[in-house]
Amino acid sequence: MSSLRGSRTQKVKRPIYTRKGPLEVPSPSEKDWSKADEEDYGFNDLDQEQDCLPQPYRMINKLVNLLVDRSWEIIEEREASREDKLSQIQPTIYSPLVEIKLSTMPNCIAISQDYMFIGGARGFSIYHLYNAKRICAWEKLKVDVTSIWATDLGSEILIATVDEMGIIRLFYFHKEVLFLIKTINEADDASKQTTCVKMEVSHGGDFAAFLLQGSGDVWLDVYKLPKESWLKEVEHPLNTVNLKKKTKPPQLNSTDHIAADHLEMDVNAVFKGDAKLSHPVYIMKIKPPKPVTGTTFKSPLEVFAKIEDCCGLGSGQNHFIKDSQWEQQAAIFHASYKKYLDGEWEEEPLSVATFHFLLPSCVFAMPAEVKSSSGAACILGVHWTGSHNFFLYSLHRTLKDKVDPEGVWPCAAPIVASALSSSCSYLVLACEDGVLTLWDLAEGERNVYPEGQVKSKMKCVVLCTDASLHLVTANGTKGPTISVLVERPVKHLNETICAVAPVPALPGMLLIFSWNGSVRLMDVAKSEILCAFAPPRSYHLAVPWKPVFVVSLHHPCFLLRGDHPDEIECTSNAKKIRNSIFYFNFEAYPLLEEISGNCTIPQSDLTDNKAFSETLPLEKRCEHFLQKRFEKVKKNTMRDQEHWARLQKYSLILQREGFMK
Repeated sequence: MSSLRGSRTQKVKRPIYTRKGPLEVPSPSEKDWSKADEEDYGFNDLDQEQDCLPQPYRMINKLVNLLVDRSWEIIEEREASREDKLSQIQPTIYSPLVEIKLSTMPNCIAISQDYMFIGGARGFSIYHLYNAKRICAWEKLKVDVTSIWATDLGSEILIATVDEMGIIRLFYFHKEVLFLIKTINEADDASKQTTCVKMEVSHGGDFAAFLLQGSGDVWLDVYKLPKESWLKEVEHPLNTVNLKKKTKPPQLNSTDHIAADHLEMDVNAVFKGDAKLSHPVYIMKIKPPKPVTGTTFKSPLEVFAKIEDCCGLGSGQNHFIKDSQWEQQAAIFHASYKKYLDGEWEEEPLSVATFHFLLPSCVFAMPAEVKSSSGAACILGVHWTGSHNFFLYSLHRTLKDKVDPEGVWPCAAPIVASALSSSCSYLVLACEDGVLTLWDLAEGERNVYPEGQVKSKMKCVVLCTDASLHLVTANGTKGPTISVLVERPVKHLNETICAVAPVPALPGMLLIFSWNGSVRLMDVAKSEILCAFAPPRSYHLAVPWKPVFVVSLHHPCFLLRGDHPDEIECTSNAKKIRNSIFYFNFEAYPLLEEISGNCTIPQSDLTDNKAFSETLPLEKRCEHFLQKRFEKVKKNTMRDQEHWARLQKYSLILQREGFMK
């Protein structure tokens, strides 16, 4: 039996002069020998040799080395990021003006008039925007409210909520009294239950549309909201209730924390769940467009006869292509791309609709026989996933009318996104091929980017899929200009932009939310970061790539949800966990105080552009209107004076020459 020393000696026995690379036959001539071959040889010291570790220690050694190398790379990245931040000019960071502490997790927030609506566990609550006083609460659910909308109806507010089960409920808020109108899609049979995927309420609250899904199908339900009837129905029972006169609460200017759940609730705030209000009127049901198949027409005359008043022209449904032609085209396609098509394919998801309520304009004329309130929507624009077409449906119809589109706007590529301006004056369609189509609905004009002449004056901010931010500017008859506001992050992925939101109270300003939890305010015209907003250090954004926030349409403020780090650790003491809503007011910060009064957008843009003018407060709009009228009258007066002076000069000349006495 050999000793351990002998076995070890035998194991490490190897030639002292070894070659690192593969063996090769040298050339006959010494001149042809490469000098680089000298580097392929090495001298090994037998005393420095180490035995190869056995398994599993060899695997552990590799994992430890990999962990050390990866840790060192992370340290170098953080050090480089720290040096970059020190070299950059950091914007001024502002803390929230007010912290509203809640006992439940706020899932969604909405603002309308001087109220904020917070949805959470088992229902939602209503608070004053300025003093965070809790007015009313509706907590009768067994699940959480995940989405909430609040639409201004004048002196009243329409509230729509969607819970975790996808059930929609409509509420009516009048003089700080809450009424339940109707549950839209709740079913007694669980197997027939439908889920709300998306919803939209028109500007002014005249119509509502709900995208529903169930039993493997998806469709769009459209309702007309009887808001005039609601006002009459709630006025009579409220006469017997002694309500306080509604006054505007003072604005907060302190940074003190407010525990909203412990504030005294208004004694006159009631919930009228038993009140009977008129239900929304069902108008129509819109389904996704059918796939294009072979024609059943026998002649082209039948195709044209099918198209009545050009309805549906451009949708591709009425054509004269036979089934055999489709089959031949499909066979050619599969033969050409067989190597790419072979394999397993994932099941295509259900088509999802994106829809917008459009106001009467040069493009959409209101029928003469229709009596509707001023500013009410008249057209519903819809585009479906993977579809090239933007369909237009009239809202002034009954259930007996056939649901056919009033018009179709076809695009060269499938539409992937769309946006409507806050004033409903501009519509932007974004396609898969990167082309943006801008519609000026007020003037009835269309411009296509990146090519085409521009006749409108507007600015459009575009967030691309690579997290880069671009600005498309259209001015007069000049061609469109595209500038980069924020480059695509390459080194620091935590700076990736996840959401952007315009600030209606500050035209030309944009809130940018990043993965690292930062919230910055950008001046779009100057492409400059003005300042940043951040909650206290003890709070952070739990889901920074999907922040919970809301920007007010009429007030210079926004709300942001902050989560305490103990929320994840102290799951056993869930009742003691405090969640907060942070209130930021742009006018309360010195840097933004002047900007709120003096916008960086030129005055001519505010007075001439409908998209900007309608976002301003009523006082500002009246001031701009009177100023514009004064300038017009002044200009006409000066022109009349010049004309009169010219006439007097001509009369003197004629008198001097003897033509006039």
